[in-house]
Amino acid sequence: MTKPDILHFKSLNRNEQLNWIVKHYAQDLYWVIRPIVKTHENADDVLQNTLIKTYQNLPKFRYDSKLFSWLYRIAVNEALSFLRKNKIQPIDNSDEHLLRILSKDPYYDGDEIALKLEKAIMSLPPKQQEIFRLKYFNELKFKEIAELTGTSTGGLKANYHQAVKKIKKFLSEH
Repeated sequence: MTKPDILHFKSLNRNEQLNWIVKHYAQDLYWVIRPIVKTHENADDVLQNTLIKTYQNLPKFRYDSKLFSWLYRIAVNEALSFLRKNKIQPIDNSDEHLLRILSKDPYYDGDEIALKLEKAIMSLPPKQQEIFRLKYFNELKFKEIAELTGTSTGGLKANYHQAVKKIKKFLSEH
């Protein structure tokens, strides 16, 4: 959010602030949550919980960090809490299982290449998955990812390039 946007955001009441967040960040938050909880239904539930927690904590937002960084942390914490609360085990990574999950997803068009890319990403260690998704899908700069994850930019670049190498290798072998 640029400086004028922050000034505008600060001037809104709490309900207006939440509406502004939903308008500008709900889709991005959904795609932060979705890879963690895997299914569309779970991602929707966690997004709702994230927005509720955001609304409850808006008075505590201190404007010393970027709004998306704050929202990102809430979304990730809510997703991880959802997994713990529901005792959800890591999902089966087989083609059939992944196809069943993705076929229910309104954003998935059934493309075989998209399925292979998702399988390749899921084969990465969790940290590399997170970094790859933030860089590739959310198109964030390394500096922004560093702020979100608390990782150095050098470490992020190394992790991202390793992830890209592994994905290329996975795709060439499958």
